Amino acid sequence: MLFSLTILFIYNTFAFSTENQINNHINQIMKEEGYIQNEYHQKVKRYCQTLDLKDDAELIARYREAHSKSKAWPEIAAGIREVGILEMEMYILGNKVFMIIETPLDFNFDSAMARLAQLPRQQEWEDYVAELQGCVKGMTSAGKWHLMDRMFHLYW
Repeated sequence: MLFSLTILFIYNTFAFSTENQINNHINQIMKEEGYIQNEYHQKVKRYCQTLDLKDDAELIARYREAHSKSKAWPEIAAGIREVGILEMEMYILGNKVFMIIETPLDFNFDSAMARLAQLPRQQEWEDYVAELQGCVKGMTSAGKWHLMDRMFHLYW
């Protein structure tokens, strides 16, 4: 409730000239207050991946914009859901991007990524963002993103 009131306050109090300014304010609040997570009422698996963007402020801004709510391609989000991914989040610091993927326990990462690569517009999207990432056109998502090792867990 506090989050919703804060967002409403921002919209009603400040005059924003762009959607990016609104999103930047919202992201700053969530960064400080914490990101609310979905509940699935079942155990899930989590995959964490990383990649580097080209170290260029203009390209990084374009990458952020490409992933904004209004600019992200709906076919890509639909494909991500279609292969069984419950939740996907991306975080950025400088030119480092970190992705968290949550899936059902029976999810097979390799087969899901192979299936995702075959869905409509997926390779077109991968080629589009490849210009902003530190990789080459023609690579699939599985070829760009690197699975990370967990090195700490509070509940071991």
